Amino acid sequence: MGLYTQLPQEVKEVDVIIAGGGTAGCIVAGRLAEADPNLSILVIESGADNFDDPTIIHPGLFLGHIMPDSKTVTIYTAKKSDQLAGREVTVPVGRVLGGGSSVNMMTYTRGQRSDFDQWKMPGWKADDMLPYLRKLETYHGKGDKDRHGYEGPIHVSHGLIHNTKAENDFIRAVNKVGWPEAEDLQNLDGVNGAQRVLRYISPHGKRQDTAHQYLHPRLQDGKHPNLHVVVNSEVIRVLVENKIASGVIFKPKSALHPEESQRVVKARKLVVVSCGAIGTPTVLERSGIGEAGILAHAGVHLVTDLPGVGNDYEDHQLAIYPYKTNLAPEDTADAVLAGRISAEQLIKDNSPYLGYNAQDVTCKFRPSKEEVTELGPEFQKAWDDHFKDNLDKPLVIMALINGFPGFDPAVPAGQYLGVTVFSVYPFSRGHVHITGPSPSDPVDFDSGFFADRDSIDLKKHIWAYKKQREIMRRLDAYRGEVASWHPPFPATSDAVCIETDAPLADGVRNITYTVEDDKVIEQFLRERIGTTWHSLGTCKMAPREEKGVVDESLSVYGVERLKVADLSIVPHNVAANTNNTALAVGEKAADIFIKELGLKG
Repeated sequence: MGLYTQLPQEVKEVDVIIAGGGTAGCIVAGRLAEADPNLSILVIESGADNFDDPTIIHPGLFLGHIMPDSKTVTIYTAKKSDQLAGREVTVPVGRVLGGGSSVNMMTYTRGQRSDFDQWKMPGWKADDMLPYLRKLETYHGKGDKDRHGYEGPIHVSHGLIHNTKAENDFIRAVNKVGWPEAEDLQNLDGVNGAQRVLRYISPHGKRQDTAHQYLHPRLQDGKHPNLHVVVNSEVIRVLVENKIASGVIFKPKSALHPEESQRVVKARKLVVVSCGAIGTPTVLERSGIGEAGILAHAGVHLVTDLPGVGNDYEDHQLAIYPYKTNLAPEDTADAVLAGRISAEQLIKDNSPYLGYNAQDVTCKFRPSKEEVTELGPEFQKAWDDHFKDNLDKPLVIMALINGFPGFDPAVPAGQYLGVTVFSVYPFSRGHVHITGPSPSDPVDFDSGFFADRDSIDLKKHIWAYKKQREIMRRLDAYRGEVASWHPPFPATSDAVCIETDAPLADGVRNITYTVEDDKVIEQFLRERIGTTWHSLGTCKMAPREEKGVVDESLSVYGVERLKVADLSIVPHNVAANTNNTALAVGEKAADIFIKELGLKG
């Protein structure tokens, strides 16, 4: 098996180097090896191998990946922001073979038709991408068969658990607020509905990460001797000679191999950078590819002046709201989420909760015409410009969590439900840049959250807070808000959090919010809004004069034989949890590279 923690010395040159063994990188490596087993490929991953790691293959253990002592993510800290009440936002990024697909929440959602069409790059429109969206999946859900795939490596199913009590209650409440249940919101056109969640979990309850589904089978089948993967090794920079990418310099993590210094591996045909929306721009900048002034300040020799590198950082901005319920212990995942049942016990019992991510419903919602008007003239203009005529575009994605949706030792043990909300097309932009030539130098990272000029992103969340609360107040299981996780409305406000020993009466009226209440929500959001792990856009696919970094073939402008394949290339955001987009980018990239290399694929 060609998987190493220390790359053999005889591996000095290969045909293709893939810098980064994340979600898209594993797909590219697997598809290239499949197309031509004689092609020599090297994948260099900074994290560890994930093969049969119980914390990865068992979906129910996913929360461990975002704990402070996690070994499977790198946590980036953005600079303090006045827009966030002086806070520093932290963004965890997968650092393990399979990348984000090995550590994420496994929620299956796809972008909208207009999302892909608005990328405005040849070969990347929705109709062009649908074959790849189908190719990657084996779909076990409902919906139009021509919109889904049934022979792909990634299984999409409900997994082992379907907690129908809370699920049904939530969907009935959504109906009361005015939205229907949707059979398939992920058909590229679905919007304004609630769908019972499908997950990147097999019917047998195993996570569907790209390392296990694309890479490990080819490492272990004895038919791909030229496929090499080295883990615990960090790419320092791409070697560029006469404007041609010729290899990489990487270094094994010192804790494992302190005696080994930097190594050079040459690439005869192609170098593909696939380190994610934070990692890829920093690798390019350390390689001399980026804005001249930034590189000069960091002490890096300029190879190609490419000002788009590291700019236009985007992330969906997440808010979380928990609620008290009267549900029985068997009706929620609280015991698992709170750690009252240990991972060891779950594995010993072969518990079905191992195959469950505790998310039961996903929703894509748009505001009504009246609600848009109520959000003010600046919001009205933004709506008219970006949403009004794009009828498939939601304003937010909302999800029901079957348990307490966070960590808070001050909240007593019990049975909770949670709602997560993220805005899907942020107007805010940030950046990611190096400050020196080494991977150990600090990263200049600005999340940009809530920094847009007219506070459109903030207003989206004010609307979403009110809508999700009206839904939850109509659940039969509703017993009040967990007040410490909601805006601190004054006792005289109609919006003040409550506790009740029975559901609210049928025909419950909507809460009336005052201007002062809106200010309370605004301040609360500034103090609480966080990442959705959906970073993208820092090496966008666009014309060079529009600060593009790659063209439609994913070639880096100004450097031959250098490609980028990950979410950093996405030029405009998508109304989805971004794993599906990363998978599709990986499949499309592999197809492009196979054709350019003249392989059989």
